Amino acid sequence: MKDTSGCVIYVGKAKKLRNRLRSYFGDHDIPNNKVRAMVSHVADFEYVVVSTEAEALLLEANLIKRYQPHYNILLRDDKGYPYVCITMNEAFPRVMKVFRPDEEARKKGALYFGPYLNGDLFVFLKAIDAIFPLKKCARKLPRDIGKERPCLNYHIGKCLAPCNGGINADEYLKMMGNIVEFFEGRYEGIKSMIREQMEKAAEAYDFERASIYRDRLFALENITKSQKIFMDIRRDVDAIGIYSDAGESSIRKLELRDGRVVGSSTYFVRSEGSENSEVILNFLMQYYDNAPFIPETIIIPCKLDDESSVTDIEDYLAGIAGHKVTIKVPERGELLSLLKMAELNAREMMTRRILRGGGAGSDPNAAVNIIEREFGIEEGSIKRIESFDISNLGNDDICSGMVVFTNGKADKQSYRLFKLKTVETQDDFASMREVLTRRFSHNKDDGFTYPELILADGGKGQVSAILEVLTELGLNDKILLAGMFKNKRHKTAGLVFPDGREIYLDKDNLNDDELVLLRFLTAVQNEVHRFAITYQRKLSKKRNLRYSLEEIDGIGPAKRKKLLAHFGTIKKISEATREELLECPSISEENADRIIEHFSKE
Repeated sequence: MKDTSGCVIYVGKAKKLRNRLRSYFGDHDIPNNKVRAMVSHVADFEYVVVSTEAEALLLEANLIKRYQPHYNILLRDDKGYPYVCITMNEAFPRVMKVFRPDEEARKKGALYFGPYLNGDLFVFLKAIDAIFPLKKCARKLPRDIGKERPCLNYHIGKCLAPCNGGINADEYLKMMGNIVEFFEGRYEGIKSMIREQMEKAAEAYDFERASIYRDRLFALENITKSQKIFMDIRRDVDAIGIYSDAGESSIRKLELRDGRVVGSSTYFVRSEGSENSEVILNFLMQYYDNAPFIPETIIIPCKLDDESSVTDIEDYLAGIAGHKVTIKVPERGELLSLLKMAELNAREMMTRRILRGGGAGSDPNAAVNIIEREFGIEEGSIKRIESFDISNLGNDDICSGMVVFTNGKADKQSYRLFKLKTVETQDDFASMREVLTRRFSHNKDDGFTYPELILADGGKGQVSAILEVLTELGLNDKILLAGMFKNKRHKTAGLVFPDGREIYLDKDNLNDDELVLLRFLTAVQNEVHRFAITYQRKLSKKRNLRYSLEEIDGIGPAKRKKLLAHFGTIKKISEATREELLECPSISEENADRIIEHFSKE
C-alpha cells in the first residue's frame, strides 16, 4: 500500500487478494481504528504473485525490512542495551561490545548476541576473559604477526599470542567456536575440553599449566552455578513473552539451553490497535531470520490468527536452522512456567521503559513540556510533580502513597507513605483530604518542596476533591492540578483538567506527542498505585501476624507481651528455634512446640 507521495506504508500477504482488498475498501465500516487510519492514506497499491504461502511469508518479511512501513509492526531493540559481536568473518576474530548490529558485517559472517542488560554483559565478558586466552591487544592480525614481542598476558596464560605466531588461524578460530558455544549456553562441551587439557597437563607434570586450566574450569562452573536449573528435560527452548501498555508492546525472549536460562533479549514495537498474535507473528519472522541460533522449540503466549502460517514459519526456520523447529503454545508443566517467566520479564522491561520516558535517548522532560503547553505556561515551569493514591482492604489498613517525579524522572528519594489516622472507614475523598492536609503542613523549612503540579489518580471527582482541599489550604493558585483517568480495561486513558477539559489518549494511531504523554501518565499512575498497594499489603501482613499470636492455644495476653518484649518482632518469633523460645520467660516446652507448629503451618 502506498500513500500519495509513493511511500510504502503497509505490506501484507493474502491467499485471496480480492477478499483482502474488499475488507479494506468495501462498502462497510472498518472496526479496527489502525486499519481505518491506514486505509485513509492509501492512494495506490502493488502486488506480487508467488507460488506458495511460504514464499509469500518470506517476501512479506523481506519487504517490511526493506521499506520499514509505518503501519506494519516493526521490530526494534532499545538502544540502551548493548550486543556482543564476534567477528567470525576475520582470520583472528574479536569479541566486542557494540550498540547496533552491522548488517553488512553480519552478511560476511559476524555473529551478534543480545541485546543484554549492561550488568549481564559485564558478567559474560568478565567470564570470557577468565575462561578463554583471548587476544586483548589492538594489533591488526595477520598484518602485525611477528612485529613485536608477546605482551604480559601471554606470559601469565591469558593469551595464546597469535601476534607472535604462537597459534595459527585455524586453531584460533576453533577457540572462537568455543566462545560462540559459550554465548549459546552450551557449557558441557567446553567443560569437558578444559578438564581434558587440565588432566593431560597434570599427567605430563606441567602443574603450572594444569593450574591455569583449573582456574578456567572454576570460572566456568561459577557461571553455571549462578544460572537456575529450570527444567528437568534438557532441551533448547526460546520463550517469547509479551506485555502491551502505553501504545507499545514489550517482547522479552528468554533462552533456555541445556535446562538453564542463559540469555535474554528485549524488543519494543509500536503496537496500538494490534493484537498480540500479530505482534508475535512479525517478531518470529523478523528476529529469527538473522538469529545466530534457532532452538528446536519456540513457545509463544497465544495462537496465531492464521494457523497455516505456523507451519510455514516452522518450515522456513527449519531450513535456516538445519533441524526441525516447533512453535507451540504451552498449556501446562514446565514450559508454561517458563513462558510465564518470560511474560513477567516483558512487563518489567515495559515498566522500566515507561518510567524513564521511553528509550535510552529519550528526553525525560518531553511529556512535561506537553503538559505545560496544555496549561499555557512557559516551558520549564514544572519541575516537581506529585501524585497520590489511596489503598485499603475494606475498612482495614487504610494508607496512601505519594510519588514524586522531578524533571520528568521518578525521584524515589522523595516518595512518602501515609498511614491514615483520622479516617476509619473506606472513604477515598476523606482519606485524600487527610493525606493532603498532612503533606502540605510541611514546606521548604522542613525539607518538603511544594510541587508545581499534582496529578490526581482519578477523574473529575478526584480532581474536584483535591481542588477543594487546595483551596482550603490557600494553594489552589500556586499548584496546578490535573487528573489521570483510566478506561474499562483499567489502562491509562487520558488527562482531565479542573475546568472539565480532557485529553483523550485511549485511541489507535496516536501521534508522537500523544504517545510520549501516554507513556508518562502510565508511568506515574502505575508507580503511585504500586507504591501505595505495596505499603497496604505490608500493613495487612503485619496485622495478620499480630492476630496470629492470639490464635495459638496457651499463649494469652501476658505471654504474648513477654514474647514481643523478648524477641522484638513477630517475625523473629516465627523464625525462632525451640531452644530460643524456651529462653523467653514463662514459655514452657509445650508453648514452644505449639508456637513452632503454628508458624510451620503458616
